[in-house]
Amino acid sequence: MLKTPKPTKVKGYPWHKVKRSTLHGTGIFAAKDIPAGTKIMEYVGKRITADEADAMFPVNPEDPFHTFFFSLSNGNIIDGGQDGNDARWINHACEPNCETQENKKGTRVFIYALRDIKKGEELFYDYHLQLEGRLTKKRKQEYLCLCGAPSCRGTMLALKK
Repeated sequence: MLKTPKPTKVKGYPWHKVKRSTLHGTGIFAAKDIPAGTKIMEYVGKRITADEADAMFPVNPEDPFHTFFFSLSNGNIIDGGQDGNDARWINHACEPNCETQENKKGTRVFIYALRDIKKGEELFYDYHLQLEGRLTKKRKQEYLCLCGAPSCRGTMLALKK
């Protein structure tokens, strides 16, 4: 098992509140106006290997395509379902108002505002989920996007160009 770093406090924290989303389940909403470029929070959870994540999948057999896994460039996974924080409730959108950025070591992930976000707006980032193998219509449907944006690609999966 990999060691999970302690979450960092961000000046002005908390920028958000958790409540029911009209888009999908639970969501994160701006508790106050958030300026573009603001580091809103860190995505935290237990650090696991890709093999450990594969052995756990699916976490919920009734909703097998829903996890709180966040893949890191170093090959490891943050499991926000274990020892995670509110960041795990940020929903996907094809036209997001936030983005994720890894630190230089590829060991931590932070959520930043892409634009000014008004108090009460739901926070979103594009999951760009990547799966091995062919992206069939069925696979895309398993990871259905509900964002409704004009440029919605209909799936949370990253589509090949």
